[in-house]
Amino acid sequence: MTEKQLDLIIKNVRVVRPKQQSVDRLDIGIKDGKFAQVTPDIPVETGQTVFDGRSLLAFPGLVDAHMHVGIYSPLAEDAVTESKAAAMGGVTTALTYFRTGEYYLNKGGPYRDFYPEVLAKSAGNYWVDYGYHLAPINRGHIAEMPALMTDFGVSSFKIFMFYGGHGLHGRSTQQHNFLMLDEDERYDFAHFEFIMRQMKEMLADYPAQAPHISLSLHCEIADILNAYTAIVEREGKLKGLPAYHAARPPHSEGLAVFIAAYLAYETECLNINLLHLSSRKALQAALMMQDLFPHINFRRELTVGHLLLDIETPTQVLAKVNPPIRPRTDVEFLWEKVLGGEVDWIVSDHACCRTELKYSAAHPDDIWMAKSGFGGTEYLLSGVYSEGSKRGMSLNQMAELLSWNPAQRFGLPHKGDIAPGYDADLVLLDPQQTFTVLAAESPSGQGYTPFEGQELTGQVAHTFLRGNLIYDNGAIVGPPLGEYQKRPGGTR
Repeated sequence: MTEKQLDLIIKNVRVVRPKQQSVDRLDIGIKDGKFAQVTPDIPVETGQTVFDGRSLLAFPGLVDAHMHVGIYSPLAEDAVTESKAAAMGGVTTALTYFRTGEYYLNKGGPYRDFYPEVLAKSAGNYWVDYGYHLAPINRGHIAEMPALMTDFGVSSFKIFMFYGGHGLHGRSTQQHNFLMLDEDERYDFAHFEFIMRQMKEMLADYPAQAPHISLSLHCEIADILNAYTAIVEREGKLKGLPAYHAARPPHSEGLAVFIAAYLAYETECLNINLLHLSSRKALQAALMMQDLFPHINFRRELTVGHLLLDIETPTQVLAKVNPPIRPRTDVEFLWEKVLGGEVDWIVSDHACCRTELKYSAAHPDDIWMAKSGFGGTEYLLSGVYSEGSKRGMSLNQMAELLSWNPAQRFGLPHKGDIAPGYDADLVLLDPQQTFTVLAAESPSGQGYTPFEGQELTGQVAHTFLRGNLIYDNGAIVGPPLGEYQKRPGGTR
């Protein structure tokens, strides 16, 4: 290359790539927001700027494929604080699950009116690149699915299996109001079937895009949740996270996985993502369904919360989430399957719920009154590195689970690797740095974290988005540069 042809050279890093067997000491050259060279000893005189990587580990920017930006706070505000938290965690692409109904924009109606408002409130507020998965809540939304992909670049959709008969935070009889459904509509198994039939048609109508068109499911069964919640509350023997685990038992997850898988088989809906599997029974069910229906492209997702926390976690109600945090035996089973290559990606399921909303000040230990969900994107890489390294997990597998696999599934072909032509999304991790998780050090608007006090090894030092430094040793850098990712294909 001629003199000063590179915009940025990052010298002396240990490059961690997916689908590789080694970690190599290399330099990285960046031009026009793309990786241009990944090779030893790039001459410093060929770069406008040179950055000393200090032998840090260089991971491809993380694709946090499961977030809930805008769920508890106005979207335009939440996008600012929570994308900053993402940058702190090494995340450079955030994909948020979004829907009509209560929370989020607190509106119903067709997506042709709703989604442009989502995009308008997002523009200029993200420090990382971003996109959205959408949930078809009413029958009109099902008909809109093809246009949502062709016109707006949304190629992934979601079903919340328990919503039809259970509330977001516990038992509820107000589902029509919650989902803003007409009286003659139902959010039930038949609705899920019709979503899948529409997805099957899309897979046939758009063969080039088909590998990246997928349906995600939150797998829990409302009838079981309602029955067991009543039992746990009536007996009154359990409190906190043990009570919530018992009220939403693992077999509810497993049964929902079975139903989802059979519906996918019945409808020939071949790209299925089983979200945030939290327990041995849920993950076993997912693996059984893969064996039963090998032609269906199942993907299995775990969260960093379910891998780092258990029901004895000291922060208790702060860790309330759906599906629940489980006992340590479940946690270790999840790790066993991660190490065995039977999990496809790990996410944060980040849902910033501010302290004053999370729990009742008058009843701070009441798990039933607490809201569901919490943030964690800022600890995604550190959490997986810290706990995964202890268990012998390779760095290359971490790059696959946190970057490559979700990028490939969700139609972001220019993300997830450190190679010429890919977006220059990069995170530099100090593998020797041990730190204690403190909510006060996060830019998130949440104000607490269920990970408070945990000691993690491996801290994010620098995050680059398309060659721009956006996080630098504890500080957010520069203006928000996040761009909306139209999928599949990632055109902007």
